Amino acid sequence: MKKQEGTVVLAYSGGLDTSICIPLLKEKYGFSRVVTVVVHVGQREGEIASANERGRLLADRHYSIDARETFANDFVFPAIRANGSYEGYPMGTSLARPLIAGEVVKVAAKEGASAIAHGCTGKGNDQLRFDFIIRAEGYEVIAPIRELNLTREWEIDYAADRGIQVPVIKERPWSMDENCWSRSIEGGALEDPAFHPPEEIYEWTLSPQDAPDAPEDITIGFLKGVPISLDGKEMGGYDLIQALNTLAGKHGIGRNDMIEDRILGLKARENYEHPAATVLLAAHHDLERLVLTRNELSFKQIVDERWSELAYMGLVHEPLFHALNAFINTTQERVNGVVDCRLYKGSVTILGRHSPDAIYSDELVSFDTTVLDQCHAIGVSHYYGLQARLVQQKKMKPS
Repeated sequence: MKKQEGTVVLAYSGGLDTSICIPLLKEKYGFSRVVTVVVHVGQREGEIASANERGRLLADRHYSIDARETFANDFVFPAIRANGSYEGYPMGTSLARPLIAGEVVKVAAKEGASAIAHGCTGKGNDQLRFDFIIRAEGYEVIAPIRELNLTREWEIDYAADRGIQVPVIKERPWSMDENCWSRSIEGGALEDPAFHPPEEIYEWTLSPQDAPDAPEDITIGFLKGVPISLDGKEMGGYDLIQALNTLAGKHGIGRNDMIEDRILGLKARENYEHPAATVLLAAHHDLERLVLTRNELSFKQIVDERWSELAYMGLVHEPLFHALNAFINTTQERVNGVVDCRLYKGSVTILGRHSPDAIYSDELVSFDTTVLDQCHAIGVSHYYGLQARLVQQKKMKPS
């Protein structure tokens, strides 16, 4: 292993992996200074506080950056416009990684660092998301957990030997990541696809059977594909998301327990909580169906899927990603209006929707109006499915 020197900046979460990276970067790599950076993207305040405290205690210098509004406005809202989901769940971690990496790069430039480090393993997705952003800015990547081929059990013992207090024990070695859009839980017994996850892993959502017996109806307002109000009250992006996390989580909405295909091709069992994301994506997609044409909806479904794949991979500088956003942004000019939703026992149901840009017409579609002369459809019917009818008729002719 090549010995390093000078300053290294570490993307820091305060958890087990990144905490043991601090002494490892000095002991194994030879860096004289380790600078840690915590980026606040909606983690619980207690988690941010403990991460900041641990960073200041263990590192030579520590930065804490509040990026909550930036994350909501510049990363989550584009995901809503793109109906962003990967293999059936709303992405959260993947959306935040480019933002976090970008903030760490800024600190590295300020500190004159020779390299940037992260605590990702060599089996997950985050290593690639961080590496892509860091290398795009011309920095060397240091990844101790990956490069030293460490196991979680070894890390726990190492932390104990160094007197590093981390909120992980061998009996519950959960690895958790959260931001305002999503919370993921993995590791330990959860890696077994057949293992039934204990209720203790969930913090944002009640079990649906424990949710209130009475449903709760809410109204979400959208402007150009972006949620701007809850029950008629205009709110900033971050506050609206957090308010919905509380409301929908109380009703047991937004859990995923799934087998996920990682970028490297590995299948992994993942558990997620995303109450606000579940509601907002359902409402947004419903409103799109009211205001976009059939052709727009059909093509946008393809675009949304490709956008989600690139976002999942963290390839936010890929030229195709920018081109897809350009198309999506054009469609969202007309995604304005309100959607009424019912929250109940783990599900969100759309009750109704209204938009000034709706291409729905009561006068045209109602059975009780004559604005459209039904007789005009007779001519269309004569030609409808003509070629298929001709093929069928040839089959019916005796040979």
